[in-house]
Amino acid sequence: MTDDAIADADDYRFMAHALRLACRGLYTTDPNPRVGCVLVKRGAVVGEGWHVWAGSAHAEIHALTMAGEQARGATAYVTLEPCCHYGRTPPCTDALLAAGVTRVVAAMEDPYNRVAGAGLEQLRRAGVVVECGLMATEARALNPGFVKRLTRGYPYVRGKLAMSLDGRTAMASGASQWITGAAARLDGQRLRARSSAVMTGIGTVLADDPSLNVRLTGQSGRQPLRVIVDPELRTPLQARSLRLDGQVLVFTAVTEPGAWAPLQAAGAEVMAVPRRGEGLDLKAALAELARREINEVHLECGATLAGAMLQAGLLDELVVYLAPLLMGDGARGLFHLPGLTQMSQSIPLVIIDIRAVGRDWRITAQPAPGSVNLE
Repeated sequence: MTDDAIADADDYRFMAHALRLACRGLYTTDPNPRVGCVLVKRGAVVGEGWHVWAGSAHAEIHALTMAGEQARGATAYVTLEPCCHYGRTPPCTDALLAAGVTRVVAAMEDPYNRVAGAGLEQLRRAGVVVECGLMATEARALNPGFVKRLTRGYPYVRGKLAMSLDGRTAMASGASQWITGAAARLDGQRLRARSSAVMTGIGTVLADDPSLNVRLTGQSGRQPLRVIVDPELRTPLQARSLRLDGQVLVFTAVTEPGAWAPLQAAGAEVMAVPRRGEGLDLKAALAELARREINEVHLECGATLAGAMLQAGLLDELVVYLAPLLMGDGARGLFHLPGLTQMSQSIPLVIIDIRAVGRDWRITAQPAPGSVNLE
């Protein structure tokens, strides 16, 4: 909290409630952040809301509408600094001031350069008591892609992998259905649904012909962008991912537009990025996705692309589903990591969560700081 303010138990309780509200927009707000707001007066909640859709009213407006006249003299707990500019909607700071809110507690500043502290400063200048930083870690964790895109120019990349107890992802023949049980596969669908894009490599397209779409009962209907990393432009025109609703983007090193025409006719967008070794410049590809307001990338791919992303320092998080079965020495591994020959070259991970999902275990980990070549 700023301004030497000391948060009490009620502050934590109401901000936690605002964070829970923000979670309701987990699958729908993209490319906007997930935000919740709670209005409190004399210790009681008088209004609450969350951001539902990009372009629709922000969390503060929903809370103010619910509160009505009771907003005057209230405290607003909001998980992200209120906006102070005209974008898809008018400024929330103006609405808070007009409603007579006298105190605003924000979990974190907005990293967007048109706000970035200016919203809080506008409220302070108008005489509102402003505090910022309460449960900031939790607020940032709710919007990792939004924060990273606006501060570093890249989306947040979450790699989803499934492996046997002996670390194998497919038999030598390529067969991999199904390593994990139904509960883990459903959990993976939820990870897809929260993402802005689902990315895979051409090897996976040729071997498995994945749909790369979200298949959840009662989901919002929003489909993430489907992204295929295809250096030599080998994506089959009959690929399942090309035959479904939603957009498909193919990154390639092939620069002759004439070679793109068949895929473009099949409904895909094709974009050339520079080569990097035997593959593509993955940083350039991710920078392009960030330019398109892609916040979170869900990576489901084989060992080659997964290893390249990890060694390039482009994987922010790993979600590994560990199945209780053994697949043998001849089966395929999780990552292709050429050049690692000594223990000193191993890549350490920080495990942040382990939990059972049906018959399987889900391990969530992040590369340890400094463990890979982050540029």
